[in-house]
Order: sequence, then structure tokens, then C-alpha cells
Amino acid sequence: MASTHAWDNLTHDMREELNDLAHFSTIDANRQGRVALWATLTALPLVWGLDMLFGVMTDHWDSYVAVWANNFLPGSADDAVMWIGIVTLAIGVLVAVAPHFGGDVLGIWLVLLAINLFGVDGVAHLAVGMLALAFCSFAMARMVRGDHIREA
Repeated sequence: MASTHAWDNLTHDMREELNDLAHFSTIDANRQGRVALWATLTALPLVWGLDMLFGVMTDHWDSYVAVWANNFLPGSADDAVMWIGIVTLAIGVLVAVAPHFGGDVLGIWLVLLAINLFGVDGVAHLAVGMLALAFCSFAMARMVRGDHIREA
């Protein structure tokens, strides 16, 4: 019974966000902002993860792995990209079902990816964008937790 209750708590956030997304024009501006962040920060990791695995939009993800990261991680850069894609997909699902926790996990993940990108020549601008997304992820998680406190 306890595991069912825990699952209900996790999926409550997702059901609530999907309902708000469906009725976007009728919710207040603060909630619209949070729902927009949730939808964006759910979709981006899912799209990136799928693209890392299947190379639909970018077929050379391995060039975004810094030399030091490639030396640190086991296997080749292609292997690293595959595992990064799988983790990114899993985090996207976590943000979808539990944004209060998943937002922080995504933020940490994006900071790690940004650190890697700072080590790749010519893509520091992508790393800065990745850090901006990380701060948005942390902000979304904080806003969702604030909603939970107000509801309690």
C-alpha cells in the first residue's frame, strides 16, 4: 500500500501539470510560467536523449565530448554519448513525473554537461546556454516545491 501511495504522489505532479498545460490560458501567470518551464525542461532532455541515441538531428555528438571526459569515461566517445543519452532520457522522464525533484537532478546534470562543453574548443557558447538551462531547472524545482508547501 505504501508503494502505491508513493507512486500516486509522484504521478500527481505530472497529472496536475498536464491538466494545467491543457487549460493553459485559464491559469494565472505565475502558474503559466512554471508549467511552461516544466514542459520545456521535460521535452528538451527527451529530444536530446533520443537524438544522442539515434542521431536524427545531430550525427556527430561524439565531437561534443571533451578529451579529458573521453579519457575519464570508459570506452569511446560514441559509448559516452550513448550513456549520456540514456541518462538524459531518464532525467527527462523524472522531470515529467516529479518536477520538484527532477528539476534539481536535471540542473546538476546540465552543470556537468556544461563543464564538459567548456573543455571542447569552439563551443563555450553552448556551455553558457547549458548553465542558463541549469538555473532554469533549479528555479522550476524550487517553484514546484513552493506550490506543494502552499497546498499543504
